[in-house]
Amino acid sequence: MNHPEQRQTAATPVTTLESLREHLQWAIELEHATLPPYLCALYSLDPERNPDAVEVVSSVFAEEMLHLALAANLLNAVGGRPRLDAPRMLPPHPRPLPHGDRSLELSLLPFGTEALELFLRLERPAPPGAPAEGDGYETIGQFYAAVEQGLRHLCERFGEREVFCGDPARQVSAAHFRHTAGRLIAVDGLDSALAALEEIVEQGEGTSRAEVWDGDQDVFHPERDEVAHYYRFQELKAGRRYRRGDTPRSGPTGEAISVDLAGVRPMRRNPRVADHAPGSAVRAAQKKFNHTYCAVLHLLEQAFNGSPKLLAVATGTMYALKAQAQALMRMPDEDGTTAGPTFAYVPPELRRWSVGDRRRIVVLRDGPYVVYGGVPLRRKRKIVSSENDALTWKTGEPLETEDTYALCRCGHSGAKPFCDGTHAVIGFDGTESAGVRPYEELQHVHDGVGISARRVGELCVHAAFCIGRTRPIAEMLADTGDSDVRSDVMGRIDHCPSGSYSYALERGGDTIEPDLPQAVSVLEEEGGLAGALWVTGGVPVLRADGRPLETRNRMTLCRCGHSGNKPLCDGTHREIGFHEETETGHVRT
Repeated sequence: MNHPEQRQTAATPVTTLESLREHLQWAIELEHATLPPYLCALYSLDPERNPDAVEVVSSVFAEEMLHLALAANLLNAVGGRPRLDAPRMLPPHPRPLPHGDRSLELSLLPFGTEALELFLRLERPAPPGAPAEGDGYETIGQFYAAVEQGLRHLCERFGEREVFCGDPARQVSAAHFRHTAGRLIAVDGLDSALAALEEIVEQGEGTSRAEVWDGDQDVFHPERDEVAHYYRFQELKAGRRYRRGDTPRSGPTGEAISVDLAGVRPMRRNPRVADHAPGSAVRAAQKKFNHTYCAVLHLLEQAFNGSPKLLAVATGTMYALKAQAQALMRMPDEDGTTAGPTFAYVPPELRRWSVGDRRRIVVLRDGPYVVYGGVPLRRKRKIVSSENDALTWKTGEPLETEDTYALCRCGHSGAKPFCDGTHAVIGFDGTESAGVRPYEELQHVHDGVGISARRVGELCVHAAFCIGRTRPIAEMLADTGDSDVRSDVMGRIDHCPSGSYSYALERGGDTIEPDLPQAVSVLEEEGGLAGALWVTGGVPVLRADGRPLETRNRMTLCRCGHSGNKPLCDGTHREIGFHEETETGHVRT
């Protein structure tokens, strides 16, 4: 990248730390603004008939996601707070490029000549000598040149330590993002900040104004060098690849590539939810897509604000977008077109589960459990007798977590108990089937002497504390006139993790519950069997649609992915012999 001091530049508007933070938030909004148009074009392509176009658009999209993460790292490094879950991120299309050339309108289009011209204009390199422009810029490169100038100026004026005052723990690293050949750089000073800016500009424009290459290997064809975004779209337009020796002036002269415009779904341009009647299938599908996309924005904001590991969950949730968008593009619309996604903002209050900072657990649709509010996470191991009878639970080591973290629900994460996005790759079906009737309506009451036991069979996870060494609780109730027997029954019920069993001192009396802290415990049963997630202390659990499950002192959530009562555990992990494997493939002991 040419440094700003090598050009004839306009005075930079980035003269204060607050102005720098404002521009870096604009950078996040700029990078995000490119995503909906790229996604519409990508989802409209038939991958079998247009493999070359799919490769180009998908690689550019992945790198724009990388640029978004780099911009967030830059903003966090200088003490800012990235914002993505906000209405200004999703104004109606067509829309202007944020803070740029107002004549450049971003539209939601199927892949084709019009979309290609839009992408070429969007990724157009700045000409040699073009001034740095922090607002109203003509090219994205000019905008980032102004940011670079501002960084240099502020470091010279105040010193690096004063400028780079952010929390290093908020940096998203390469370990959290593995979807491009580009580098996800943790920013901790001027050198790394300049490297991050260079990565963004080179992937878009090339390693210099006279080069088509971006300095990386082609992510799909490692034997080839990768060309910058602008030139990838030039390849599709010209029907040829660039090869060594080619220049921006010569154009691509390499092997032929093809685009089959008949292999493109004819999505209606710039669709709107209001174009379809309330209750219609298209409108319902568009609203579902918008909820999912806003969930992605919410998770990205969480990832960039103290929970970097959620980046894998956010990118995994994007897999659901693809299926939802392609389903829309199979629905007929008017004039021979099909429906398409609208990318409209859904306010948090309508999503319900993403509102507030209280402790809670949210079930993501076909995804993990997202735990908010710093709920402690620990391990608990079942202690059994020599005859394998359940005796008690032993609390193990606490697990280090971020304030918001995600726990695997599909059973296939390589980072158990945490989610690593695998659910999206395997197409996990997390459809929730647990009933909504409250415990009180489902319970069966069995009275003894000085105790009234209640049981809800639908909640049983077969932890076996109710069975005992000699006989089950149901048979022992007749002998609870003996206080030792009664105490034994109470103790066993207190150890029931799901709360399937509970008790009162008399029929209709208040339930006696053990004093359990607000926590999530990762259960391990006899023989190293991986059990449920044990939620205690009345932590609320919300379904994917925002409806709450009945809040109880204890409940158990499925983490093997096979329960027939999702999201609740039903003991299926015992039937399938579910074990928690480490990243090296060894069973945890």
